[in-house]
Amino acid sequence: MPTIHVTGRDGEEKPVSVESGMSVMEAIRDNGFDELLALCGGCCSCATCHVHVDADWKAKLPPMSEDEDDLLESSDHRDEYSRLSCQIELSDDLEGLKVRIAEED
Repeated sequence: MPTIHVTGRDGEEKPVSVESGMSVMEAIRDNGFDELLALCGGCCSCATCHVHVDADWKAKLPPMSEDEDDLLESSDHRDEYSRLSCQIELSDDLEGLKVRIAEED
């Protein structure tokens, strides 16, 4: 059961423990971070689950798909650490992952 560290828009960091196989989006949504809208429910068809991954974790994640890249292009807050949290599946290998919820577009 990996634990990730989520920083909300208010700057408060909260550790969240979830089952392997869940997405980062599901972990955030199910643990009281109301600012992460995730309107499409994890289907990679919106960008409302945009997060910024801590620099130390960027290379440890699976590569971004073309669909994810296209959706992130619509965000004014995209940077080199941007990912859609619905596209990151949690496993024990991601124990300690740190993400920050992106500003709302």
